[in-house]
Amino acid sequence: MRYLSTKNAKELYKALLLLKNEDEIKRFLGDLLTPAEIKEFGNRWKVAQMLDQKIQYERIEKATSMSTTTIARISKWLNGTLGGLGGYRLVLNRMKQSTNKNAHHTSS
Repeated sequence: MRYLSTKNAKELYKALLLLKNEDEIKRFLGDLLTPAEIKEFGNRWKVAQMLDQKIQYERIEKATSMSTTTIARISKWLNGTLGGLGGYRLVLNRMKQSTNKNAHHTSS
């Protein structure tokens, strides 16, 4: 996984950290990636979210048009059985924490 530590990769990480809101992220990724890449990454993220919700592969495949092979690979990364880096789990957990905090504040 040397590619994650190259100078160019590190510069990309620094650039991403400078983005302040959804509009800035959309603009940056819209320039950086092709529409097909954005769709692919969005679908992979949707697969991870659906797997986290214990939704069956067949429903995920229909909802995202991703192959069962890709869904299985994402499942292995999500569960740490294919050597994933824990990125999916990290963000899913943070999203849950954020949702719980918002629900707590709005119910008070």
